Parts: sequence; C-alpha cells; structure tokens
Amino acid sequence: LSETGSALASPLAALRGPGARPRQQPRLSLAGLSVLAEEPHGAAPVHFLQELPSCQSARRRRGGTQERRPALLGTARSRGDAARAETGELADRPAREHPKSMAEKRRIRDFQQADTEHLSRWKKWRRTSSKSLKKALSEVKGLSSYLVLWRHDIHSIEGKFGTGIQSYFSFLRFLVLLNFIIFILMFSFVTLPTIISQYGIFNSTIAYISPKNIDDICTIYKPSGNKGLVYFYTYLKDLLSGTGFLEVTSLFYGYYSIDAVWISVMSYNLPLAYLLATFAYLTLSSLWIIKRSVEGFKQNLVHDADPFQSYCNKVFAGWDFCITDPSAARLKHRSLQYELQTDLQEEKLKQKIAERKMGEKLRIYTLRIFINIIVIAILSGCFYSIYRVTVFSQENSSVNLLVQYLPSMVITLANFIGPLIFAFLIRFEDYTPAFEIKLTLLRCVFVRLANIGVLLFSLWSQIAGCGSDKCKPCGYNYKLYPCWESDVGQEMYKLMIFDFIVILAVALFADFPRKLLVTHCSWKLVQWFGHKEFEISDNVLEIIYGQTICWIGTFFSPLLPAIATIKYFIIFYVKKIVLIHTRKPAARPIRASSSNFFFLVVLLIGLLLAFIPLGFSIARIPSSKACGPFRNYNTSWEVIPDTILQFPTGLQQILFGIASEAFAVPFFVILCIIMFYVIALARAHKRVVEQLREQLVLVRSERESCVSCPLHHLAQPPLLFPSLPSQTHTWLPTLPSRPLFLLHLFWSCS
Repeated sequence: LSETGSALASPLAALRGPGARPRQQPRLSLAGLSVLAEEPHGAAPVHFLQELPSCQSARRRRGGTQERRPALLGTARSRGDAARAETGELADRPAREHPKSMAEKRRIRDFQQADTEHLSRWKKWRRTSSKSLKKALSEVKGLSSYLVLWRHDIHSIEGKFGTGIQSYFSFLRFLVLLNFIIFILMFSFVTLPTIISQYGIFNSTIAYISPKNIDDICTIYKPSGNKGLVYFYTYLKDLLSGTGFLEVTSLFYGYYSIDAVWISVMSYNLPLAYLLATFAYLTLSSLWIIKRSVEGFKQNLVHDADPFQSYCNKVFAGWDFCITDPSAARLKHRSLQYELQTDLQEEKLKQKIAERKMGEKLRIYTLRIFINIIVIAILSGCFYSIYRVTVFSQENSSVNLLVQYLPSMVITLANFIGPLIFAFLIRFEDYTPAFEIKLTLLRCVFVRLANIGVLLFSLWSQIAGCGSDKCKPCGYNYKLYPCWESDVGQEMYKLMIFDFIVILAVALFADFPRKLLVTHCSWKLVQWFGHKEFEISDNVLEIIYGQTICWIGTFFSPLLPAIATIKYFIIFYVKKIVLIHTRKPAARPIRASSSNFFFLVVLLIGLLLAFIPLGFSIARIPSSKACGPFRNYNTSWEVIPDTILQFPTGLQQILFGIASEAFAVPFFVILCIIMFYVIALARAHKRVVEQLREQLVLVRSERESCVSCPLHHLAQPPLLFPSLPSQTHTWLPTLPSRPLFLLHLFWSCS
C-alpha cells in the first residue's frame, strides 16, 4: 500500500506542474479505511457504479476483479463458482478479444483448443460455424465501410473545416441516397410497367382508359410536342421549361394514361400502383428522417446534459487509436481542436449572457421585437409579389420563355435576398452561434417553403377556383389546364432546374472571381470583402428547398427524383471545390451534433409541408379527364375505395370498420393512454438520471477534497487492518488498481 500513495500522488503532482509546491501527503483514519472490510450502515449505494464503462473496463483488464474477489475471500464453493464463470468466459470469447497481454492470450488460446477436444461433434460444428459467421460478418462490415459514398472526401473536409461543415456534406450525401431510392421506387412500380407494356415485352398488353360519363369537351388535350423540323432554340426552350418534346415523355403525369398492364394472365392496376407508390415514398422519407433525427437527438441530449462530461469524452475518449496514417491523424487532431474550440466559445457566450443586467436585457428585447417586425414585412412583400407574378405568367405563358420562368425567377430572387437580409439583421440580436444559425434557418425555411406554398396556391386558384362557367363541365379550368397535373409538374421541374442553374452560376461567376480579386488585388475595397466563410444555413436551405420541390413534384413528375439525384451529386463536387478553394474556416465553428439534428428537423418540416399540397391535390381537386391514370375517377383518392369494393365481403367489412369512427375513437384513446404512460416513464427515468448525476457530483467533490488528505498512514497496512484475516494480505497489493477501492478510499477521506 505504500506504493498506492505514490501512485495517487504522481498524477496530482503532474497536474500541479513542475513549479508548484508539493502538498502534504493525505492522511486516512482507521475508521475511514474500515470501509474496505465492511460497508458502514447508511452508506450511499454504489451498486450502479459497477455498471459504469470505466468499472467494466477495469474489470476486463484485471480478468474480472469483482467476480474473483468472492473467490478469494469466501468459501470453496464461491471460489468454484468464480472459476467456472471465468472458464465459461474464456471459452465463449475469442482470444484476440480479451484485453490482455500476448502471453495471456496464448494461454487462453491453448485452453480453448484443449477444451475443444472434449466437445461433441455437434458443439464443435456450432463453434466453428459461429466463428466463421462472425469472421464473414466482420469482413463484410469492413468492406462496406470502404463502399460508403464520399467517405474520404467528407473526412478530409471534417479535418480542414470542422464538424459543422462536415455535417452539411453528410446531409447532402443522405439526400442523394434518399432521392435515388425514391427514383427506384417510382421507376419500378410506375414507369417500368408502362414502358414494358408499350413495347410488348413479356407478352404484355395495355388496357387504355375509356372515358366514362365524361363530357367530350373535357377529354380534349393536345400536348405541345414538336413535329417536323424545329430549331435548336426550341429544343433548348423545351428542355428548360418541360414543354414540347418533354411534355409527352414519361417525365410527366400525362404520359401514364393507362388503366392496367396485362402480363400473360395477370393484371397490374397502374392507378392503384401510382397512388401507393406516392404514399410509399412519403412514408419512407418520414421514417428515415425520423430515425436519423432520433439518433441526433440522443447525441444532443448527451452533449447538453453535462458540459464537463462532454469535455472528458473529447479529451480522454475522443481519439481514434485505429488511425495509422499521419494525414488521417492530422485530420482527426484538427477535428478535435474545432470541437473543443466550439465548446469553449459557447460556454464563454453563455457566461456573458448570464451576466447581463436588466437595462441591457431590455435593450436587446426591444431591438429583437423591432427586427422581427421588419422580417414579417419582408415576408409579406415576397408573398404578394409571387402571387401576382404567378397569375400573370399563367395567363401569358405562350409569350416567351422569360414569361414562363417569371415565377421561378421571382422565387429565386426572394430566396437569395431574404437570407442576406436575415443574416445582416441577426447580428444585432446577440444570440449564441448555435441559436443564431437555427433562427436564421427557421426564417429562411419559412421564406423558401412559404414561397412554394404561395406558388401552388396561385396555381390552384387558377385551376379550381375559376368561375362557374369555366369549371362547371369538368370541375376545373379545362380550357387553360386540360391536364393540370402535368402543368404543376412542369412548374416544379422549372423550379428545380432554375435552382440548379443559380447554384452553378453563383459558384462560377461570384465565388471564384471574388477569390481571384482578393488574392491578386490589393485595393482596400476588395480586401474589405475578404475571404468569405462557408455559410452553413444558406447552403442547407438550398438543398432543403430543392428536396421539398422534389417531394411535391414527384406525384406530378415521377422521374423528378432522378433529376434531383443527379443535381445533388453534382452540387456535392461544386460545393467541395468552392469550399476548398474560395472559403476559409469559420471564425465561430458550429458543432456537428446539434447541426445534424437541426438540419433533419428542418427537413422534416419541409416534408410535413409537402403533405399539405399533395393531400389537397389527391383528395380535393378533381383529376384531369384528358390525361393520367385517374381519368375515370373524380379524385385520385377514389381509386382506394374502388379497389376495396373488389375484395371479398369479409375483408371489405374489416377495412371499412377500421376506417370508421367506431374504431378510430377507441384507437385514439388507447394511443393517448400509451403516450401518457411513455411520458410518465420518461419523467421517471429523467429523475433517476438526475439523482445519479447528483451522486456523481458528490463523488467528484469528495475526490477533490481528498487531494489534501495525507496518505502516509497507508505505509503500515498491518496496523490499519488488524481485524482482517491473514489470507486477505495476499490481495491487498492489488486493491489500488480497482476503481471501487479508490472510490471507497475517496469517500473515507474527511
């Protein structure tokens, strides 16, 4: 035990530094150290501490300290149980997984090989199969890590510019994969059956829709497809606007005017597949985003729970010891540096906010109210401008390409000017960097998504909100919109194409010229602009805006996710080049955990807002009678009850019963009860966590007070433990290495 005092004192001396005065050796009383032999009555329970990772790690390093201690102190039966437990552990785990030295691993391997000879053939086969399966899964997992898209690029960005910017590129990769899966879904269940039937593959035929109880005037639809010799300008105009030759392709809704596809004797209900595929991609997007949001929320809770724990995790457990490449080590070092810098800066700002006086608070709150009034005025002006421009463009769409793109240009202009104004105004509101980016994102999200909503509202007012003379025969404005779903799809297509053009134009004609001017021009005005930082909020809003357009437009343009996938794939490399060559690291780095979570929350808001126009279009607006798979239905939703009526009577009653109020009300009540139970359980868990955290704080304070405790009495173990049997002297030298011994030691200090 004399070695224990020096072992405990050496780290403290290292922490004090070479110039610090040496402290007196801590002193422990006999009554305090008697806790080693017997826990006093009323002591704080410490059983939960045995489940901590640090205690488990120490137990593994020592080969199961807590399990072997009863064997050393107890009866022969307890020693036998501990030996059998250790033997079972050695037999179950491979030798390389034990945290031991090579000599001990060889001993374990020899023991396992000797034990295998006494097993039956069945157990030998099971053990061999289990090892082979684990090895195969490990190799597949290792191989799949190298197949992750842009893995090396994102790690490089993380090391050079921090985890906040790395989270943006990871978010962009997630959208590429999401759009690709949506494209596969729509192509497999909607586009591919139509193409197969039109070309007669697999002896397939088409059952075209014959109009039923529809006025002939509603079925007139003449797409503006190009015939004969056309100019190159016309092809370019059609490519940018979605009209002409693109209007009659599988890109838009009007192409799928098919009732069913017959393959041999099987019938494929295309209208039902079209609607179910729409529900499927919306459900898939929701579940995937919610899953990733929950993971980010957990990380956010862990970080916000205890700042001291966050620092400990980064300092003592943040390094990846599997790194062997020097460049990778430098990248990881920079990443940890950025994270610590962000944490320290946020703590400094929180301390500054806590020290504000009443007069300063009143000034800040008044300024924030005034700025929010300005923001509301800007939003109102944007909405009114979009509404007027959309109405004018739809009434004069045949003039030229500029008039057709007028709504997209105004929306893009509002999306470009709005964030600049918001970023300028938020500097005067005095928020923390994390909350600043969140509030800017919320304002910009509202601008961009509300702009799409105003555009769709303007279109619907022209489609279904016309006078009784125009809408009476068909239920919609059949003269201006004979196939209104394709027209809405063309508007979404134009928004996506124009947004992509703007992103490329800003990179080529704004970012790179600015970099050249700042590098090679010494004018004060040019140097005043300086190197621009990578604005995370603006870039995230760009891709969330485009993804919301994709979600809304996929119903009206089934192949729009393919365009979005290609668009985001190109944007990744464009943004990477712009970041590396024209941007500088942020002066106020943003934490990746909170950024990832908030990006997904904003994306989820965009998805929820996409439900509104899609649900209104499917359930309320009459479907076009001149094109599309829903020509014989009043609305697109009617294909669901029409299909259910073809089921057997018993199944019909079950489905209609589930959709009735008699089932919905009890189901809602049961969900509320379950929700209240989960909330109560979460509150109970929260209280337990708070109690455990308070106990850890007490342990920490006792540990700090133990620094001044002298330890020179530890040099006489026989005098300190007169009541212990002589057999225990064999394990006393091993006690200082065990965490629970040190914990009892710290608690006994006074």
